[in-house]
Amino acid sequence: MRWYRSLYFRIALGVVGLLAAMLVVQAMLFTWAVSQSGRSLPGQSPARLGFNVALDLANVLERDPQIDLQRYVHDQYAQYTHPFFVMLADGRVITSGSSSVPEPLLRMAREQLARRMERPQGRGERPERRRFEGPDGPRPPQFLPGDRPEFFGRGGFERGPGGVPFIRPAPIVVDGKLAGLVVVPPQAPFGFLLGRFAPMLALVAGGVLVVGAIVASALIFGPARRRLRQLETAAHRLGSGDLSARAPDRGGDEIAAVASAFNAMAADLSARAEALAASDRARRQLLADVSHELTTPVTAMRGYLETLAMPELALDEGTRNRYLSIISDETQRLERLIGDLLELARLEGGGGTFAHDRVPIADLFDRVVARHEPACRAAGVVVSSSIEPGAEAVIGDRDRLEQALQNLAANAIRFAPSGTAVRLAAGRRGSSVVIAVADEGPGIAPEHLPHVFDRFYKADASREGVSGGSGLGLSIVKAIVERHGGTIGVTSEPGKTVFEAVIPEGGDREIKN
Repeated sequence: MRWYRSLYFRIALGVVGLLAAMLVVQAMLFTWAVSQSGRSLPGQSPARLGFNVALDLANVLERDPQIDLQRYVHDQYAQYTHPFFVMLADGRVITSGSSSVPEPLLRMAREQLARRMERPQGRGERPERRRFEGPDGPRPPQFLPGDRPEFFGRGGFERGPGGVPFIRPAPIVVDGKLAGLVVVPPQAPFGFLLGRFAPMLALVAGGVLVVGAIVASALIFGPARRRLRQLETAAHRLGSGDLSARAPDRGGDEIAAVASAFNAMAADLSARAEALAASDRARRQLLADVSHELTTPVTAMRGYLETLAMPELALDEGTRNRYLSIISDETQRLERLIGDLLELARLEGGGGTFAHDRVPIADLFDRVVARHEPACRAAGVVVSSSIEPGAEAVIGDRDRLEQALQNLAANAIRFAPSGTAVRLAAGRRGSSVVIAVADEGPGIAPEHLPHVFDRFYKADASREGVSGGSGLGLSIVKAIVERHGGTIGVTSEPGKTVFEAVIPEGGDREIKN
């Protein structure tokens, strides 16, 4: 990016330009106020200035009639901030500065000069002059209070042609003759004052601009630039894949707000990336687990089928039937596995329709006992049930609730030692019904408890010597309970494992379809 396209440069240019404009306007207003107030001569009035200049020029001409008055006036009075001009008897006009004299004042001065030259000059026209000795010799006399005040005029100024105000001209009398007049305007013209103050104002304005630019850069643009640079760096890091990149969001200004929004976006992207990564890992693990579970029965089936298809191998009828029975069992296992996968996919994807009926808990328990009676008798396990008052029924889908309870009971019976009992219980917890299935098996190791509802997870390793199923049963149970708006959990210790399904109970509750 080119430097002149930088936001900092444009802001700085705008601030400096605004500051310069303010200084120019302030200088113009100051000059105009001074010109309008007539206070360009601190300590003396324009009338006093005129008579002092007249006395000084009279003294100079007496000493040296050939002196260059134009140069003398410029050298002696160039620093004065109030203009005046000298109208000499020969018609020459000498100004104290470079500004021109207004034409009305020139006409007035000529008329006054002509009128005074027509009458003889007396001492009344010439105020007393006092010479003062300074360290460098004589200096111009000063017209002091009390020195012929009648020369100041009424109110200090008069009106000339066209109503132009002017101070009564001060005569320059040399050897009793009128040599000229000194005319002082009551107010300094704006252009004259602007020319006088321009160098000083320009110097002050330049210094203020330089100092202002440095201070603004140090206090305003510097910190903002550093913080925006940090935000830019964090954005580049995030774009390059560093999800931990964050921008400093201290302060309560707009940059902090942008940094906070950036950090929130980065945190959201990081969370989504982590979720996508976890989902990808779960997908890969699911594919691996499904491949493994499908490969096992398929491999067994293929091996026995290849054996049966070998013509050179003579098999007796009993061996052939046993091989065919194993193939049939593996086929059924494969069908159950595929069916469970499809069922779980429908439940977790929100597919299928759930009924919304009043389901008696006693009916569910009776069907579970009847379904697993042969397995319990073979395993030497007793199934008992109990229902607390107020937990006689639950609102939900009868078939899905029975499916979940059958899976929990089958899981408990599989791991229950011979001579123990599997207990089915229902109770109240607030406005919910709690259905519990407990067994007296070896328990589940604590490190396995958080994963028992994961797909294809098998707790066989924590329940010694017992072979498990496909690892999808508890995942299906969890999906069914959650579709009913409930939750399921497990607690386990050696000798007691309890699965609890908490289902909200209420006629007005809608099942998630």
